[in-house]
Amino acid sequence: MVEVALACTELGVVYRKQGRSVPALSDVGFEIRRGEFVSVVGPSGCGKTTLLHVLAGLLPPTSGRAELFDDAPAPSMAASLVFQENSLFPWMTVVENAAFGLEMRGVDKAERERRAIHMLERFGLAGREHDYPRQLSSGMKQRVAVIRAFLGGAPVLLMDEPFAALDRQARMKAQQELMDLWESQQKTVVFVTHDVDEALLLSDRILVLSPSPGTVVSEYRVATERPRSPLCEPDEESLDLRRRIFAALHLAPGLPRYASTAS
Repeated sequence: MVEVALACTELGVVYRKQGRSVPALSDVGFEIRRGEFVSVVGPSGCGKTTLLHVLAGLLPPTSGRAELFDDAPAPSMAASLVFQENSLFPWMTVVENAAFGLEMRGVDKAERERRAIHMLERFGLAGREHDYPRQLSSGMKQRVAVIRAFLGGAPVLLMDEPFAALDRQARMKAQQELMDLWESQQKTVVFVTHDVDEALLLSDRILVLSPSPGTVVSEYRVATERPRSPLCEPDEESLDLRRRIFAALHLAPGLPRYASTAS
């Protein structure tokens, strides 16, 4: 039996701006299995970040519901949110930032530093443990943020375009590191991105949202075998899937309410 990690049912969000109602999400519905990596793509302003904020518990839905079924080890949160922009604490060192979630879980200092340093070494940050965020590049900061999220103990990771500000080389490295980390821990990941190629590289499934108010208009399963690499040339099946996703993004307003090609 497949275990569901999180689900949305008829989810809607309406903002109030200057006395008027502005719908951001409408009738969003999907399920994500435990350990699945799902990307969400869609045009700017379609509600992708709003969706993550609802899943993280930062924003209550106006209608419908979002449910997380994974249990987190106390006192961890069920879901951890990784923002697009640098979210490290500037007064903490790199190792302190990386180990912050472990500290919140009551792990003793020596053990949390050992685990954090191991992860930092694994992802090319050896020797930077005692630096401060201001001494790191954007790519390094985002790697620390991802490490912190994985070490924090939350079974569900919500990632809001974490690599969008990186140059191509740094982005490819960060993508590979994320895949390696996910494959070793199999956390449930919801990954928002504007980059269809990034979604194809990382994901098990891809959800396409319509323009505002956002709703799921299509869903695609990525059949490419793992492990994957940003350096691999896509095969014809992947290229065809890429074309269909771009078509869905372009034609989203005219698509049926929910067209799924996922099995």
